[in-house]
Amino acid sequence: MYGTPPPPGVSRSSTRSSTSTYSTPLACRVSDATQQGPRTPAPAPDDVQAAVRNLLLSTRDMPGILAQWARGAVSEADVSDVYVQIGTDFNAAVQAFAYHRIDLSDIHSVPAELRAVLEQCLAEDPSPALLATYMPGVRAALVKLLRGLQARQEAWRRARAAGVTYDHR
Repeated sequence: MYGTPPPPGVSRSSTRSSTSTYSTPLACRVSDATQQGPRTPAPAPDDVQAAVRNLLLSTRDMPGILAQWARGAVSEADVSDVYVQIGTDFNAAVQAFAYHRIDLSDIHSVPAELRAVLEQCLAEDPSPALLATYMPGVRAALVKLLRGLQARQEAWRRARAAGVTYDHR
């Protein structure tokens, strides 16, 4: 049906017009995009509030971009861009909490969990029915992230109230 197979490490997906295209796996695009840097300025290393705000804003974008992808309005690369932004903001949040010695190790797996669901979803032809199949996994990863952040609110309040800062040189 497609003629020649895709190059190694590249998957083939169909567009709405039934022409075949090659796309790199999400993990490859993620590593490429993270080298380009974040789209928004990174918060100061100790600014938990800004880091969490940025992370919440970027996670809020994921369901919407996936809905657009399912309708064929945006590409896999657009979904990947949102995922990369979530990863960038996640890393900034982890660093900000770590600056105040607040551990987030129980949610370190969330970006990988989200990526696994997205890779499965994006490997198929976009449709609202397909999105309905994968959206529970996306939501589960995002809810795990949000609950992990909520669980740290009290520790953050204590650290902020104590005015404790650590010299990380």
